[in-house]
Amino acid sequence: MTITRDLLPTALDLAAAGVPVLPLRKGKVPFGNCRACAKNVCGGRPNMKNAGPCQCPAPCHAWAAATTDPQVITSPTWAPAWREAVCNGYHPGGAGLTVVDLDNAAAIAWARETLPATRTVATTRGEHWIYRGAMASRNAIRPGVDIKSSMAYARYLGPGTGHMADLPDAVRALAVKALSPARPAPHAVPLPARSGECPHRTPAFLERGIAMAVERITEARSAVHATVYRTFLAVLSTHGRCGCLTDMHVTRLFAAAQTKGESPRHCTDAWTNARTTLGL
Repeated sequence: MTITRDLLPTALDLAAAGVPVLPLRKGKVPFGNCRACAKNVCGGRPNMKNAGPCQCPAPCHAWAAATTDPQVITSPTWAPAWREAVCNGYHPGGAGLTVVDLDNAAAIAWARETLPATRTVATTRGEHWIYRGAMASRNAIRPGVDIKSSMAYARYLGPGTGHMADLPDAVRALAVKALSPARPAPHAVPLPARSGECPHRTPAFLERGIAMAVERITEARSAVHATVYRTFLAVLSTHGRCGCLTDMHVTRLFAAAQTKGESPRHCTDAWTNARTTLGL
């Protein structure tokens, strides 16, 4: 009962702040599925990729069990899990966050040299660097470094220190490269060299356009394939001939699509098809 008294108030505070929480058991892992949901025969939780209509009230399905509903968190169905739990977990992507999990001193040193400073939380062996913004989760992007965001869970180890920065392109690019080493993000559309600014748009316009495109993909609730293609088509129709697009812009678009469950191949195909349609 001591564990429950310690963990439950924190879980409720996190939920009230919009952070989906779940109990983690010994080994710092989620609780296994109940008998009715074993091997996902139920179809999975509604917010899981390829999920079905499962409405199981137990803390099943790992990260997809995370919730901000206090009635679920304090329900009798969750009570046994809280009594056995050893720590709080949360779904970073569900809270619009990304955790760069640095597992050792070498990984921390790399992050300090490579990534923008942000909120930092000490872990048993290293640090969590937390950024504002969600993306695809990927493990082992480099030795001792994992990315935990959409469709993943992280341990809650306290509020941390420092100002939380926006998710940088440097982190998104790492995940895209880890996803498809044989299929890197496409390069900017090959066009004759030019000088100066885009001949018909300002750099600020391009940045707003990329941000809106990422948002359009991220907010898609259905027909994700079609949304990704139409968004790529819109971006290329505006900037595909002026030489504005860079690898980093394309990486942001691909990362947004992969966060929604698109594979690297689908991203590449959609981009190629859009270019072909526009005659680029």
